[in-house]
Amino acid sequence: MDYNLMREFADSWGLLTMALFFVGCIGFALRPSGRSQAEEAARIPLKDD
Repeated sequence: MDYNLMREFADSWGLLTMALFFVGCIGFALRPSGRSQAEEAARIPLKDD
């Protein structure tokens, strides 16, 4: 593959793919049904054995 072809792909579709992945991760972390799981995970360091 030519360097310029890879550069064009990374500048257009690669950037779009990474942006959509980032938005998806943020949406997954902030979804309403995940609140109880996040609260439980936040309490892990405070649990006594």
